[in-house]
Amino acid sequence: MSIERLTPTSYLVLGLLAREGPSTPYDLERHVAATLGNFWSFPHTLLYSVPPRLVALGMVRETREQDGRRRRIFAITPTGRQALGTWLDEPASAPTELRDLGLLQLFFSDLAPASAPLRLAERQLAIHREKLSTYERDARLERGGPVSGRGLRTVEHWRGATLPMGLLYERAAVEFWAAVARAESAG
Repeated sequence: MSIERLTPTSYLVLGLLAREGPSTPYDLERHVAATLGNFWSFPHTLLYSVPPRLVALGMVRETREQDGRRRRIFAITPTGRQALGTWLDEPASAPTELRDLGLLQLFFSDLAPASAPLRLAERQLAIHREKLSTYERDARLERGGPVSGRGLRTVEHWRGATLPMGLLYERAAVEFWAAVARAESAG
């Protein structure tokens, strides 16, 4: 696999290993759940299959614990750092993906009973209000200052680098679904 054929998940793994240091696939999964999972959706089983592929490419090295569960621990290599740096230096040109199941359901809601769009809008409104509340809590924590410890660098970076977009998106989603609910209630 050449650098041109690395997947976004490959770069996600390289980036987390560069930021957090040596990690098990489970560590990677925890980092994603707390941060990137808020805006990047993918099968988390890839966090177990991608690191060995990166080992085969010389971008990651693997060690095993000598005792206990003998977990696999992966660390980025200079080749991996170089590939990550090259990727980070090239602006993304792919169109933005918005894979929102609620929007897909709304698109086809004319095929459902008349009450379905209002129920959908109310459910989506509750979901997005809850997510917005979570993001606002993260923003308050960010204003509290830096954190330290294993895994917390990625959490801190999530808050500083991408959380503002999450806040904007969730505010827009709340506004959108509230308007759909109002229109369906009036209609």
